[in-house]
Amino acid sequence: MKNDSLKSYYDDVIVRYFIYATLTWGVIAFIVGLWAALQLAFWKFNFDLEWLTFGRMRPLHTNAAIFAFGGNAIFAGIYHSTQRLCKTRMYSDFLSKIHFWGWQAIIVGAAITLPLGLSQSKEYAELEWPLDIGIALIWVIFAYNFFATLLRRKEKHIYVAIWFYIATIITVAVLHIVNSIEIPVSLFKSYPVYAGIQDAMVQWWYGHNAVAFFLTTPFLGLMYYYIPKAANRPVYSYRLSIVHFWALIFIYIWAGPHHLLNTSLPDWAQNLGMIFSVMLWAPSWGGMINGLLTLRGSWHLLRTEPVIKFLVTAVTFYGMSTFEGPLLSIKSVSALGHYTDWIIAHVHGGTLGWNGFLTFGMIYYLIPKLFDTKLYSKKLATVHFWVGLFGILTYYLSMWAAGITQGLMWQAIDASGKLVYPEFIDTVTRIVPLYMVRALGGSLYIVGALIMVYNLFKTIKGSAHGAIKVPVAAPFEHRETGEKETIHRKLEGMAVTFSVLSFIAIAVGSAIEIIPTLSMHEYIRTEAEIRPYSPLELAGRDIYIREGCYTCHSQMIRKLPFDVLRFGKASTIEESMYDRPFQWGSKRTGPDLSRVGKRYPHLWHFRHMLNPRDVIEGSIMPNYPWLYTKNTEFHSLRRKLSVMSQLGVPYHEKEVAEADRLAEMEAMVIANELKEQGARGEHLEQKEIVALIAYLQALGQLKK
Repeated sequence: MKNDSLKSYYDDVIVRYFIYATLTWGVIAFIVGLWAALQLAFWKFNFDLEWLTFGRMRPLHTNAAIFAFGGNAIFAGIYHSTQRLCKTRMYSDFLSKIHFWGWQAIIVGAAITLPLGLSQSKEYAELEWPLDIGIALIWVIFAYNFFATLLRRKEKHIYVAIWFYIATIITVAVLHIVNSIEIPVSLFKSYPVYAGIQDAMVQWWYGHNAVAFFLTTPFLGLMYYYIPKAANRPVYSYRLSIVHFWALIFIYIWAGPHHLLNTSLPDWAQNLGMIFSVMLWAPSWGGMINGLLTLRGSWHLLRTEPVIKFLVTAVTFYGMSTFEGPLLSIKSVSALGHYTDWIIAHVHGGTLGWNGFLTFGMIYYLIPKLFDTKLYSKKLATVHFWVGLFGILTYYLSMWAAGITQGLMWQAIDASGKLVYPEFIDTVTRIVPLYMVRALGGSLYIVGALIMVYNLFKTIKGSAHGAIKVPVAAPFEHRETGEKETIHRKLEGMAVTFSVLSFIAIAVGSAIEIIPTLSMHEYIRTEAEIRPYSPLELAGRDIYIREGCYTCHSQMIRKLPFDVLRFGKASTIEESMYDRPFQWGSKRTGPDLSRVGKRYPHLWHFRHMLNPRDVIEGSIMPNYPWLYTKNTEFHSLRRKLSVMSQLGVPYHEKEVAEADRLAEMEAMVIANELKEQGARGEHLEQKEIVALIAYLQALGQLKK
């Protein structure tokens, strides 16, 4: 029964803003990703430019794709659906605008700082401390606006989409704050309070759950709202929604250690992560089934409605990704797939297929509604769908093939017990053609996105209305029939209690994973005395991090036989006990560097960084000519060692007080040795290349 009193003017202006931002940053993120792909296929695309190397483009791409494209899409959907599910306008238009502009400012800050090398080198958490604080503040503003809206809602029960929004807002805040505790050294330099194995555990508790609670739960909320709306059908199963939600948020938070399988991490933590990761199969597929079966009786829409095509395919990719993720979390499978391009395939199957296509479907649904018009061209939207889908499959299959090839080549051992492919470069050159295919797949995905932008531009341009008076439609959900309310149904009327229980669900797994992490020093053997980095080595390490070397190199030799044969004895917990941040890595495009120290003379590293192909034929690594012209910042070392000392690194007071002088003395020694070996250059002792060489030569050589 329609009632004019149930009509309301919603704040759809903010929804439009976030959609425009999604499209703009999306195209930028995709182009930067394509550029990074081309750099791996053709190393000259690095152009010998400091701010354009793969090591700086890769974190720029991931942050742009996740937080700029994905983040703005989430906010657009949440602002649009929450108002309608609560039958009320957002609590504060002013707070909505602060949220929007504040988030865009953070993205711009990331776009400036990451190419400049101002990075913490922590996966999905690279931004430095001023931007971390900005993220926390903007997130609090968003949370306040959301929960205040929830408390003044006119609909008694909160719909399933809202459940997922609540879990997202609470958990992302917890993840970000805990993982971002750091001590500033300067305006854009800090060191985390966690070190080595502690940092690894906290980071992957954050990193895995950033995927879970930024790229999964909010998009599931959008799925539960926009698939029923687009298909004009209720959600398939209310009970399955309940099981899906609570099981997912409780189990997901435990799974972070599966990123550290076969490493020096204690076996109990590895097994815990693996078990809970495998358990994720059930709730994840329950959600997929619930989404797909919502279309029961409406499958004919797949032939005629591009929106349905995108949404159904997105949920299918969700199912594929949540099958492959637990599979890769099994130790034996991880031994083959970890550090390879299989992981890249897995990640992009989820982001391009699940997050990307769901976002496209949502926007194709929203724009005609927001502008009270019809989509300019369903044919163009259909073309976008097929071009984008072919692009995803091309990308995924090429990287899957590359990853399997890498893994098998790394593991190949002959009858005599020796590596079949002892030279790491052989495993790189073999897959370069597949990097070219990957670039083709990415290009197709971008073409599809540009078709969408054109289609939506024409749609908006052809609309006759700028503001719309929208009737408050009842959400498609379980409805009371006269039977007694279930316990969960009652809980849906208590938003505060529901939110508290959601927090408890994620807090239990977090505490069990994080609290033991803080006492990981118990696993460090006291007889294995490790010295901290010298002042010059620390300066070199910061340069290594700045250049994004961690994006291609690991510093963790796993316990696996082929890893030990290739790189040396397995890494121990003690060896990274002073590493802030840890550098265990997540991808090997280049070899592990845990024991590279003293393996080559200084001159080898000197030539390698200037032009890698001078010492390794076929290398796809960039040149780093600026390291030979830029001076090491010796003046900052006292402050750096002082902060490290505050964090528990055993530096003597004299060492802290004379850090710059000690570094200059060590640099002079290395510079003289370089000249004796044939290196040329003026004032080498002042150059960054010498500090970097000091760090590389220290790896694996820190035992007293």
